[in-house]
Formats: sequence, C-alpha cells, structure tokens
Amino acid sequence: MEARDLLVDAEARERRVRFAGDAIDAAGRTLARFVAPDSAPVVVALDALGEAPLLERVRRAALAARPAPGVRPQVWGVLNVTPDSFSDGGRFAEVKRAVEHGLALEAAGADVLDVGGESTRPGAAPVDARTESERVLPVIERLAARCRRATISVDTMKASVARAAVDAGARWINDPSGGDADPAMLDAAAASGAGYVCMHMRGTPRTMQKAPHYDDVVGEVCEELRARLVRCVDAGVAPERLWLDPGLGFGKRLEDNLVLIERLAELTSLGAPLLVGASRKSFVGTLTGVETPRDRLAGSLAAAVLLAERGASALRVHDVAPTVEALDMAAGVAAAARGAAAEHGDAAHGDAVDRDVANREVAP
Repeated sequence: MEARDLLVDAEARERRVRFAGDAIDAAGRTLARFVAPDSAPVVVALDALGEAPLLERVRRAALAARPAPGVRPQVWGVLNVTPDSFSDGGRFAEVKRAVEHGLALEAAGADVLDVGGESTRPGAAPVDARTESERVLPVIERLAARCRRATISVDTMKASVARAAVDAGARWINDPSGGDADPAMLDAAAASGAGYVCMHMRGTPRTMQKAPHYDDVVGEVCEELRARLVRCVDAGVAPERLWLDPGLGFGKRLEDNLVLIERLAELTSLGAPLLVGASRKSFVGTLTGVETPRDRLAGSLAAAVLLAERGASALRVHDVAPTVEALDMAAGVAAAARGAAAEHGDAAHGDAVDRDVANREVAP
C-alpha cells in the first residue's frame, strides 16, 4: 500500500475514533463507536443509564426490525402523486389512479405505501404545504381505509403535512430532510406516534447535486446521521419508532452511492433500522447505461439484493413484484447456506447469526 493510501486510511480511522467520544446528549447519555484495527464494521456500545436507556431501546428495535435469516426485508412501494416525478412523470397525480396503483402495489407484496406530493428529484423546486396536502391527503385517506395489510407512509419535509397525513391514516413519516427543512417536524413526529424515517441529505433537492464532495462518505454520513438521531431522541421521538436512511442519490456522487451500498453494514452500527432506496435512480442509469428511469429495473433489482445482503431492514422501490421475487430468492439462498453451515457445525455461519425474532414486528 502506498504511503498516501496509508495516510488516507489513518485519517478516516481517526475520524471514526473521534466519533467514539461524542456525547449522545446533554444529559450525559453516551454513544461510543469502536473500530477494530482491521477496519471491521463499527460496533455501537451504550452507557447504562437507568433501567431502559433510550439508545438501548433503539438498538433492540433495530435488532427486531432486522430480517430473520431466510426472511426478506420490508418492501416500501413508491407512490408519487406529483405532476413532475422523475420516474413516472405524473402518471398518478389523479386521486383515483393513485389509489388504484397503491392497491396494486399492496397486492404485489408492498408492506408500506410511501405517498409523496412534492418531488425531491435533483433541481426540483419546493411546493407550498397547501398544494402538497391537497395532493396526498385524499390518497392517504382512501388507501388507509381500503388497504388490508400494507400501512401508509407520507413522504414529506413539512410538519403540517405530516400531522394532517397521520390524522388521515398514515403510520409513517418519511422525511427526506431528516428534520432540517422544517424546525417543527421533529416535534410533530414525536407527538404523532407514527414511525419516523430520518434521511441523510446535504442541502435541498434544488441544490444537493451541485458539486457534492466527501473525503470519507461512509464516515461522514455515519456522523451526520448519528447527530440527527440524537436530535430526534432529544425532541421526544420514541426510539422504537426511529429509522434512518443514508439518502442514496441525495447529494451524492456516483462513487459515493456505490461505496455506501458496499459498506452499508457499517451504517447498521448506528443502532436504528435502515430504509434504503436505490430504485430507478440516476446513478443506476449512469452505471448501467440506461437513460429512461422506468427501464432501470435490472440495475435496481441488483441494488436491492446487495442492500438486503448488507443489512437493510426495508427497501423503497417502484417495481414491487419483481423486487419481492428477487429478495425472496436471495433470502432463500441465504437460508439454505445458513442451514448447510449449521448442519456442518460451522459456528461462524450458524450460531453467529442466531437472534431472537419472536418479537420482530417494529412499531408502528
């Protein structure tokens, strides 16, 4: 290894070591991260504070949400009701068509329907809360009444839209800004009782792809997500309802997205379940040479399987049925491999992945 490479690796490791000493909040709860000399994935350690420290509850919730061996991650079906969506060009902007599509996604195997009324494609302009509410609330209300199995999520950066969506039947708030866009969002999430997905994004959809830069994308995303997780807990969001999203495609270069996928296991060390979306995104098209978003199925499926193998608890996708099939296939192969390893007494592949999954359903 060249001297320059050694220096870069040492600097990255030093950042992670500094990260180990950060205070988890002003009350004194501490989140420590330790990195093994061989750069193995980081491990979260928590100070004991009282009978049930908040971040210990986060950790337990994350373990419960992590799919059991042989079980696929949750699949979140994307339902954009905007006129300017990057992937479907406003095909579901009309309420009736949106509801029909949502029900079709559920029938295809979606566990959650993620309804969004404001485009977050690179360069997108914001819309006001009233317009966004008028787009999403009728759809959420009807789907909440008609879905038999799937739950509903609202994809929004606005507290007022989130509150109204929960009142209409949503059980998740999926916030692309991670609480940065609206100072009232975390209070709204805490009071709502809904699950809250805190995503990583630098800037806004309009500015995020203007020369993004990272020296160590995994280390920096980890640090920034940790800070947001702390802020969520401080605001009163129940730890069991906190999920994180590394924000693939949101203020990331091609190489940043690929490294985040490859090293996703390191982000699971933050102690919260991970929702990840790679479906149809521009980096998939760049890598595969497929220009039209709706034609990026093969690359999206490959990313979904890779993310599942690396610890994603849920995947946000446009093409639900083929994604469910691909994940079921991957989960079946993993279960068979684990069974064969256990049969031959391979503790590294058998006992090491045993965990209690009797209570794996996570709120909400």
